[in-house]
Amino acid sequence: MSEQNIDDKELGEQIVRVLKTIYDPEIPVDIYELGLIYDVMINPQREVKILMTLTTPNCPVAETLPVEVEEKVKSIDQVKTAMVEITFDPPWNNEMISDEAKLELGML
Repeated sequence: MSEQNIDDKELGEQIVRVLKTIYDPEIPVDIYELGLIYDVMINPQREVKILMTLTTPNCPVAETLPVEVEEKVKSIDQVKTAMVEITFDPPWNNEMISDEAKLELGML
């Protein structure tokens, strides 16, 4: 494995740690464990694209949550730019919540 790949893996882990600091205001669980993050893509120029969803299309934080995600990921030194793309395909459902979060929410 080249040093570049190790760096990408470490950067990916750092991005996930940052995503785990962002919480849905209606559910006391971070957006990563809620299953709102579908994909994190990092290109060789360290431009990050995050594919995410919201719990509903009418989510009260639809305007602010993607901006918060972009700003927090951009704050990582190694990240050149960050862009969030919102999708509702597939639509989010509570099966996407991690077992850890389900336990925290009393769903297990």
